Amino acid sequence: MKVVSACLAGVKCNYKQQSTPYQHIVDMVNNGVAIPVCPEQLGGLPTPRIPAEITGNKVMNKNGENVTEQFRFGAQEALRIALLARCDKAILKSNSPSCGVGYVYNGSFEGKLIKGNGIFAQLLMDKGIKVISEKDLVV
Repeated sequence: MKVVSACLAGVKCNYKQQSTPYQHIVDMVNNGVAIPVCPEQLGGLPTPRIPAEITGNKVMNKNGENVTEQFRFGAQEALRIALLARCDKAILKSNSPSCGVGYVYNGSFEGKLIKGNGIFAQLLMDKGIKVISEKDLVV
């Protein structure tokens, strides 16, 4: 079983209330081999919502509000779902403060990337679950 970012499965859950579906991921969910989650929604954040980026060890939205606790809570809940479903791999949305793998936005809200992982991606890695982004997909 795989855990996937819900926006990649076509769920309109990103901060703009949009999705970025990948047909391969949609097919995986339809075939029962992947489960979609949105850590930000699980953390209680609304959809649509103010964009947020990681700044140091905090997640701040564009209005300067600290949303770290919502991101951490949502990541923990998404991890709980992944573990319940016995997921052994994750395919997550690149650059996201929740799901980014290898790179995330730097907190300036200017589209600049830095090395790092999103909150949920890092939790999965810490549990030994292999994590890739949709950019790493080979279908």
